[in-house]
Amino acid sequence: MKELQDIVKAFDIANKAGKQTALATVVHVEGSSYRRAGARMLVTDDGQLTGAISGGCLEGDALRKARLVMAQHKSMLVTYDTTDDDDAKFGIGLGCNGIIHILIEPIFTNNENNPIALLKQFLSKREPVVLVTLFTLNDKQAAQPGTCLLLNKDETLQGEVPDEHIKEALLCDAKNVLKNGNSVTKTYLYGDRFTCFIELLQPTVSLIVFGAGNDTIPLTQLASVLGWHITLVDGRANYAVADRFPLVKKIVISKPENALLQLVLDNRTVVALMTHNYNYDKAILQQLLPLHLPYIAALGPKKRLERMLDEFKEEGLLITAEELKSIYGPAGLDIGSETADEIALSILAEMQAVLKKRNGHPLREKAIVHNRVDEQIIQQEETGEIFTSTTS
Repeated sequence: MKELQDIVKAFDIANKAGKQTALATVVHVEGSSYRRAGARMLVTDDGQLTGAISGGCLEGDALRKARLVMAQHKSMLVTYDTTDDDDAKFGIGLGCNGIIHILIEPIFTNNENNPIALLKQFLSKREPVVLVTLFTLNDKQAAQPGTCLLLNKDETLQGEVPDEHIKEALLCDAKNVLKNGNSVTKTYLYGDRFTCFIELLQPTVSLIVFGAGNDTIPLTQLASVLGWHITLVDGRANYAVADRFPLVKKIVISKPENALLQLVLDNRTVVALMTHNYNYDKAILQQLLPLHLPYIAALGPKKRLERMLDEFKEEGLLITAEELKSIYGPAGLDIGSETADEIALSILAEMQAVLKKRNGHPLREKAIVHNRVDEQIIQQEETGEIFTSTTS
């Protein structure tokens, strides 16, 4: 998410300065790669790069090709094959043992539905969307339609599908991605045999920190580096001030019984209870439990959390097993944290792992680090005017 925010910001600066720009997007990956489909990089005509499409090995060659795209005003599909000796001789040196397909598009500001305009539409609201990118994988010299359509949460559309023959099937697939939450790549075997990257874009993570003590400062600082939207809540007006928390987007001064009324919480919201005030934290936790948030950090020793839960039961509050799953206390991964900075790192790492459904184990213990099996192309075949899906 931060990458998209940085790209849009860099585009606005470049556009204001009268510079040409192009957008490079990883649209499909076969095997292992440093970045997965959806990684993006903005290139300006004077060679400035924002974002990344690899670990640094592709950017130089992509810059040269982006300049050609800008000069010719024509999109280009580029394939880097790490199993091909020619790539190694060329000096790319990917080191990932995979095939990466990258679409490079010139940005035409007179087109109200250009890729950056569609990304801006997504960033303007806190809602998931589906972004559709069309290209021709089987013929790289053919026209590459590129990033062309945005499907909003309410199923309204921005942009258009350049081929009417595949529109109905494509929109059906896009709606399924929006509903089920998994990006897919499909090949439509009709006419020009377009390949379509149907990408789910999720809103940025919202971090709500209850507590304005000194130990919450590094947590907000590190979360800001990740591009998360940060809200700070405390009942003490002299602690929760902008001068102490310049990276926080919103500061709420409130008693616990009124705090949640001023907040927006959804399935992309993570919470840290760090007031060090037992009664305040307990009152907030009681309100949060029924919301089934993905992550609630309960700072402090396990006995403190257990005491809260025991008191809830004594007060007749029924807590389900599903509600308990969202509480992480003591909060954080076991990385030997002692200082406030280290504890902040530990908590954010655990939040990231939970949001990504990972366990936080060392990568060296995994047989496969970048598993791109889920990015296999699904064929969309035509039978007369009826499309049927089969897995390739």
